[in-house]
Amino acid sequence: MNIAFFGGSFDPPHLGHDSVVKMALNELNIDKLVIMPTFISPFKSDYSAPPELRLKWITRLWGDLDKVEISDFEVNKARPVPTIETIDHLYEKYEISNLYLIIGADHLATLDKWHDFTRLKTLVKFVIAERDHINIPDNLQKMGTHVDISSSQIRYSECLENLPEVLKEEIIKFYQGKNMELSMQQRIENIVKILDEKKAEEIQVFDMSDKDYFVKQVVIATTMGERHALSLTDDLKEKLKPLGEQFLGIESSGEWVVCDLGDILLHLMSQQYRARYNIEEFLSKLKEQHN
Repeated sequence: MNIAFFGGSFDPPHLGHDSVVKMALNELNIDKLVIMPTFISPFKSDYSAPPELRLKWITRLWGDLDKVEISDFEVNKARPVPTIETIDHLYEKYEISNLYLIIGADHLATLDKWHDFTRLKTLVKFVIAERDHINIPDNLQKMGTHVDISSSQIRYSECLENLPEVLKEEIIKFYQGKNMELSMQQRIENIVKILDEKKAEEIQVFDMSDKDYFVKQVVIATTMGERHALSLTDDLKEKLKPLGEQFLGIESSGEWVVCDLGDILLHLMSQQYRARYNIEEFLSKLKEQHN
């Protein structure tokens, strides 16, 4: 039996996801396509729409398609489930000859960090859905979906035309109560305002939304040292979380704090570290390469 597995947060599902589903059914030699929402991604600390609602959404979208199975395996675990655990589950459930694992190109940069990746790559054949013009190695199977959209953009009221018509009204209504009213520009303005009010210096914003980069925006600011950086981080969390921002990760090494907001990355650096690592030059060169 040939099976393709397409998992993700689907928070919310959009036409990019729909394109992947339709192309998998039309182009892959498979007997079944298993679509599975996560309870929560192993790489995130929170979700916007609850798992049961996301499961309902994708069931309405694709549950009636021939060869499609909507699975609640990860949702029922009620915890982050590494992909290798789900793959083991599929092998236990089915007699599998070939298992295709469909992932977005944005995951390529961190693929080797997935749990038990060495064993995972012996069990699956990766199929990479093109996204954000990211280069895909020739030895990997590609899927040209032609819909460049992320769920985070929709959660912040951008690109709403990329929502499936059958779910558009319900999805917009749900996220309106969270953060749909804020555009990316407004979110960046909120961040810059907080940093400026709290005496951060040399604040710079890099728009990477049309580049081969893993976030849409990068904000860099100079701090007056470790205590100031930690104080800035606390202020950002206190004031941004009520606006719907999710801090997916915070890494601190004394003179450098990195805050991951999913599609925005904040670098809070001491003057010495900022001069030493010169992130601005790296980002500027990356932008020039793709202009």
